[in-house]
Amino acid sequence: MDIRSSLDGLKSLLGVTQPPTSATPPKSTSATAPSALSSDRATLSSAGSEVALTATDSDVRPEKVASIQAALAAGTYNVPASAVASKMVDAMVGGR
Repeated sequence: MDIRSSLDGLKSLLGVTQPPTSATPPKSTSATAPSALSSDRATLSSAGSEVALTATDSDVRPEKVASIQAALAAGTYNVPASAVASKMVDAMVGGR
């Protein structure tokens, strides 16, 4: 796989344009002229703020999560096979 062609495809998807290349080297600009980097900008979507709001409004119980993580790390977390089987059957029946 050619990385350059993949990058070109990504740039086209993102709408990034390259300035035309010239055979002559660019002339030196004064210190007050804006550079190519000063014209860069970023656009952020509202997805980040929505995720943050969801995280604060969720029904996640941090103490329960912490206790399960500790049991997993210690190798003592155990789920009865009957509970797993029951959930699998419920998922298959509910999927019809």
